[in-house]
Amino acid sequence: MNITAAFIIFIGSMLTCLVMGKTMLFALIIGFFCFFSAACKLGNTPREVGRMAFEGAKETVVVLEILLLIGMITGMWRASGIITFFVYYGIKIITPHLFILVAFLLSALLSYALGTSFGVAGTLGVIFITLAKSGDVNLAIAGGAILSGIYFGDRGSPVSSSAALTAAITHTDLAKNVREMMRSAILPMAICTAAYGVLSYMNPIRHVDNAVMSLLSSQFTLSWWLLLPAALVIVLPLCRVNIKLVMVITIIASFVLAIVIQHIDFVTCLRYMVFGYVCPDAELGKILNGGGMTSMVLVCAILALSCSYSGIFRTTRMLNRVQHIVIRLMHQIGRFPATLVTSTAMVILFCNQTIAAVMTVNMVERAYTLCGRSRTELAIDIENSAIVVAGIIPWSLAAAVCYQVMNVGAYIIPFAFYLFLIPLCWIFTKKFRFK
Repeated sequence: MNITAAFIIFIGSMLTCLVMGKTMLFALIIGFFCFFSAACKLGNTPREVGRMAFEGAKETVVVLEILLLIGMITGMWRASGIITFFVYYGIKIITPHLFILVAFLLSALLSYALGTSFGVAGTLGVIFITLAKSGDVNLAIAGGAILSGIYFGDRGSPVSSSAALTAAITHTDLAKNVREMMRSAILPMAICTAAYGVLSYMNPIRHVDNAVMSLLSSQFTLSWWLLLPAALVIVLPLCRVNIKLVMVITIIASFVLAIVIQHIDFVTCLRYMVFGYVCPDAELGKILNGGGMTSMVLVCAILALSCSYSGIFRTTRMLNRVQHIVIRLMHQIGRFPATLVTSTAMVILFCNQTIAAVMTVNMVERAYTLCGRSRTELAIDIENSAIVVAGIIPWSLAAAVCYQVMNVGAYIIPFAFYLFLIPLCWIFTKKFRFK
């Protein structure tokens, strides 16, 4: 099988899984055998191709550890009441003319602490959309503000799976990447805050449903000690503490708080940490259930299999022709704009943030190397293109899942200002960061 046929079958498999609502893992397995066959046709033995794939997958070991730790954090933050604390007091500070702005800022804060877009969309996002519907707030603006906020953390949190993925596939330091991403996010965040502030004043919420507040406070003890794990996630990376150590400390702190404050027994806490939180209240469970180490198993499998492609592509050089096209494009429009075009095409084709990031790196890293550019620059360019673009392509899983859990549609995309401003601002400000 030649490389063209392999890509056609792979893309067809991805689209089939998307239409049928099946996990992308099936398409990745089919793609693996297609590319394996194409590599063999280029003159490599099956054993050599297997070794290439293993070397690519082996590079993900560190990020797989981080992903499993993230799963534990999300389970324990649900069980200890930390997520509920943020939601409850976030709603408490809402005044009619600040609803949209608070929705944006609180989504950004919680997503930075949790490092997940799906987790925040399925908890805070659901609650804010419910409040917006009952309070006659424009759903398109409210949904766009929430989508902007949750991608702030999904892109730049030290406990974000996409940040860990980008660091792994570009062979860069996660902590350094996070610092660079925070610097590049200052201008987009400032513009978003101003824009959502104006829109918030123009679209006030008419009233707040207190039933949600009562339900949250009845199930959890909302102590101010619950701020401790969130503070650790924010402060310790600034002190250059190793990211994995930060996560372990956060898990331990959340575990202790679940036992001491929420009075959950030790064995149940362990179960929540591994298998995810299950709320005793069925209605609240629709919002809070989930997390746990096992929630990351599928993500880990997709990541390892995706990165096995990198080992095959890199060693066989089967993407040389595409890489030459990318190099020519970079000479014409610049490195980051060419990376943005490439990553957008990958998101459109593969409908998946992880696969798009991996494929984009495979196609552009040679050009960065030939230009003498650093891998950190490549990592930030991937974060400012593939990672955020996935949130504004309606059929991308990164966007579709958020729409689904919040019960909104693609009409919120034009108001997700942050996702547009990150690449746009980076085009003009990158020269001041990477000369």
